[in-house]
Amino acid sequence: MTSVGRGEPELDTLLSIEQAAERLGTSVRFVRRLIAERRIAYMKLGRHVRIAESDLINYVTAGRIEPASRWRVGA
Repeated sequence: MTSVGRGEPELDTLLSIEQAAERLGTSVRFVRRLIAERRIAYMKLGRHVRIAESDLINYVTAGRIEPASRWRVGA
């Protein structure tokens, strides 16, 4: 959370499992597996599970693989 304006905290957008799956372009089952394997941060609000938008972005960023800068042809 960050401060904005008059010292009021800015809340991160919390996504349902369905919303997270839609943003990732995956199935709900995949997101549930990420949660079960603790591969993505999440929050429990009563019986509801929510994923902060920033945690979803961090998960995607952590999985990013940069392209090779130069391809070697031959040896």
